[in-house]
Amino acid sequence: AVVSTQSTGQMRQENSSEGFSIKVCLVLLTANILRIAFWFGKFYETPLLIQSVVMILTMLFMLEACIRLRQEHPLATNKGKCFLDFEPGDFWGWSTFSDYVQCVISMIGVTALLTFAFVDSPTYIESIGTLSLCTEATLALPQLFKNFSSGSTQGMSVKMVMLWFLGDSFKTLYFIVRAAPLQFLLCGSIQTLVDILIFYQVLTYESPIPIQ
Repeated sequence: AVVSTQSTGQMRQENSSEGFSIKVCLVLLTANILRIAFWFGKFYETPLLIQSVVMILTMLFMLEACIRLRQEHPLATNKGKCFLDFEPGDFWGWSTFSDYVQCVISMIGVTALLTFAFVDSPTYIESIGTLSLCTEATLALPQLFKNFSSGSTQGMSVKMVMLWFLGDSFKTLYFIVRAAPLQFLLCGSIQTLVDILIFYQVLTYESPIPIQ
């Protein structure tokens, strides 16, 4: 959450969100909604539950900042796109922040109904737990692919990526020490690996000597 807040501040300072993929917000929102549902069927430590709630609020805050900046520099391809149009091709590429809020509320509602119906099913609970942590493990993949496709890490910094790496490393160590469910450990390990790859991109793409 601290790193996300710092990223939001950096975007506002640069008056641009082009270096940030809003799909990162989608990944974290999905993962943490599912993680909260997982808690109702398989209790884990309260701090991890609180972390999920805080992360959802932080992602909404970050998403609002991104959309507002993009409205100041609108793209013709984004105009008039609305969540309630239910166009698959427009998913997570809508015009206003309220469309994203409607989507998140819908996600929470569907997840809550399914969890209420199948909370006594070990298969369902283990499945959403695994899906939650697998989804979170892909957190930085949109950013990794965006950097690769554009050949640029504009909007990112060594300091920010280092904070990602330190945060994920500490989180993984915490999972090991506290004997958290296996899904948490796998998630932390994958996230740390992706952080290392993005750190390599930052060093490579910012290098004055192009890498062939």
